[in-house]
Parts: sequence; C-alpha cells; structure tokens
Amino acid sequence: MNVSTVDTAAGKLEQRLANWLSAPGISFAAPAAAAAYEERVRIIRDAIQLRVPARIPVCPHVGAFPARQAGISVQQAMYDYAALGEALRGYHRDFLPDSLTGAAAFGSGPLLETLDYRLYRWAGHGIPEDSSFQCVESEYMRADEYPKLIDDPSNFFLRSYLPRVLGVLEPWQKLGALTDILEIPMVGGAFVPFGLPELQESLQRLQRAGQQALEWFTAARAIDAATIAELGIAPVVGGMTKAPFDTIGDTLRGTHAVTLDLFRRPTELLAALERLVPLAIEMGVRAANRSGRPVVFIPLHKGADSFMSDKTFRRFYWPTLKAVILGLVAEGVVPYLFVEGACNRRLDVIADPDIPAGTTLWMFDQTDLAEVRRRFHGWACFGGNLPLSLLAAGTPAQVSDHVKRLIDTVGRDGGYILSTGAVIDDAVPANVHAMFDTGREYGRA
Repeated sequence: MNVSTVDTAAGKLEQRLANWLSAPGISFAAPAAAAAYEERVRIIRDAIQLRVPARIPVCPHVGAFPARQAGISVQQAMYDYAALGEALRGYHRDFLPDSLTGAAAFGSGPLLETLDYRLYRWAGHGIPEDSSFQCVESEYMRADEYPKLIDDPSNFFLRSYLPRVLGVLEPWQKLGALTDILEIPMVGGAFVPFGLPELQESLQRLQRAGQQALEWFTAARAIDAATIAELGIAPVVGGMTKAPFDTIGDTLRGTHAVTLDLFRRPTELLAALERLVPLAIEMGVRAANRSGRPVVFIPLHKGADSFMSDKTFRRFYWPTLKAVILGLVAEGVVPYLFVEGACNRRLDVIADPDIPAGTTLWMFDQTDLAEVRRRFHGWACFGGNLPLSLLAAGTPAQVSDHVKRLIDTVGRDGGYILSTGAVIDDAVPANVHAMFDTGREYGRA
C-alpha cells in the first residue's frame, strides 16, 4: 500500500490501520466471519493505541503446537503443505485465537535443502524430525571485514556473507563488484564468472529454488486466506526486521565474536550498527507496504539482562534500536518488539519519551509485567509473560488462575494483550483452551 501522500506519522498510521481493518483481497465465507475479523482487528488496534478494548485480545506466540496437536511432525509440516494446512485449520478452528498463526512461519524444507542453508538446522536436517529449528552461530563475517560491511552492505552480503550461509551461492565469491560495470570496457570481464561451470550450476539450482519458493508461498498464502475467510482470524504481523546489534550478533559474527568486538573493535562495531539502521527501517516499511498490515515484528535477543551490562546496552544496543523504532513509527508502522529473556534492568531505558505514545507493541518473555506496567502505562501496549511451563505441565485451573492474575494486575485499563512469553511448541490442549477461554471471558471490559 502507498502512504506517501500522507504528511504525518499519525496520518500514515491511521491509513495503515484502516487498510488492515478493510481486509483487502479477502472474500469472507459468511457475514459472521467478516464481523469476527473486524472485531479482532478493532480490539488489537485499540490495545495498541492504549484504549480499553471491548475485550482483551488473546494472541499467543505459536510454534510447533498446531502440528503436534494434529499428530504430524515438524518435518512433515515443512515438507507436506497439505498436511500443514490441515494442522493450522484444526488449530484455528479449535481455539479461535485473535491473531493468525501464518503457514509461512514453518518454512519450506525443500527450499532450504536446495539452497543448502547453513545458518539453521531444521527438522530432519541436523536435528530430530519433531524439533523446532536451531540457529548455528559462527563467524560468518570475519573480524577484519567490518570495513567491507560498512562501505557497501549489499556488496558484502552478495559476495561474502551469503555464499558462506547458502551453499548454492558459494561460487558467487568469484564475482566482481557490480559497481565495477561502468562502461563498455568493463562489461565483458564482469560476466566471465557466470560462464564458469560452478556458476552455471548455481544458477540452475537457484532456478529450482525459485520454483520451490513460489510453490511454498502460493500454498502458505492459500492456507492463511482460507482461515481468514472462514473464521475471521486476524493476521497481525505484516513483516519483520531486526535490531542492528542482533543482525551482527545473531547472524554475522555470533555471540562469542560480537562480545569480543565490544572490547576489541568498539569503533568499527558502532559504525556498522549505524550503517544498518536505514536498512532495517527500509526492510520493515517495505514489508508493511507489501502485506498491507502495519505491525512489523522485531525479535530482541542480545539486549537481555543476561547478555550485557546496562552500560553496554545503553551504548551499543539501544541507540540504533531506538533509531529503527523511530524510523518505522515515522512511516506509520507499528514496531512489535518481542523481548526475549528478562529485561528488567532495561525498562527505564526503553520506556523512552522520544517514542510517541500508542505507536509500539512490546511482548515480554520473563520480564516482570507489574514493573512493565508501571513504566509503560499510558505510553506503550505490552503483553506476554504467560509461562510455557504452565501450559505444558500445569492444569487448566492453574492456567485460568494465572490468566486472571495477569489481567487483574496489568490488563484492566487498556494497552494490554494476553500472550505467552515464548512460542508454544509443547502444551496440553486443555491448558491452551483454558488460556483462550479465560482470556476471552475474564478479559471483557
């Protein structure tokens, strides 16, 4: 969607919210489904904008649970799109969540195999067939390559980083910089590598990967559209981006190496973080424009209390994350920050008055929500903190009691969404029902 004709951030946000509410491209199966969709979008919108909704939205983070509930493995969900569709339809019909669990979140096993993706292990490919994917950290960017990243991130990704994490692109390390193709004398030599056998094979494999990606995307979109049309479940997340520090710490350097960089290469690290800010903003805005939904997911990893000191957080993690948040908000995009681990010591920093009230959504894993409410009330929507251990090992009565305590403690006066602290992989279905049922009934205004 295009919001370029709107001058203000608030106006852009309202336009994006209105577009989300209108459900463009969805033909609902019945008026009841259309009404349910509108109700769900409205209560989520009201929570984000710090109003008291008609009822508190119930939007847990969901991982492998729908597959396991349906009796299929995670591997089957990644390779058999028909089975994945049945599993997700069963989950949404049984529990009627307020937010859609999209089919794309499971990923495509055939595509990942063709690409020879090395950054992750996935079900049946390096880990058991019923396990969720696992990141394989390594120094995919060497310490001496900071200048290359800072000078030209796209060139560095194309010729260095991606060939290390995608086996299909390994021969691309032989390519020259595309910016070398300036005039006729430079053209011929620039294309010589594409004639090499290994580049020819890479291009053939990429063609196959493109076909697999299109098949997967078409299947995932059809699964989601059918669920929305039948049940009126609201798709919330319109895209994803990352905190600059996590881009380097998770993906490029790894935890061990980036920790050393804090002390050995602080100037280069800070310069690289600044260089990634506009890319992260553009990634999120582009995703929101493409999906037609304003909410952009940002998982936060390395800024947790257990990873770094407050001093380090204030110097290295927060400034560029704040810049990304402000850049997204300026374009009417709602940053949805998933704060993994515990961030109790960060609350005074992240509750930043420079960020306009009612423009962000924060979900917390192990952070004390009473302390969150004390700082966030009247400033930002928040939720999370429902422990997965309770859903896996508790009883329905215990789950119901916990949900009621959360609502009574932090959720009665708006700006709150009931959610889990992390994604649900293993859970007792009766406990999940207790979470939804109690949240819907006890959470009414």
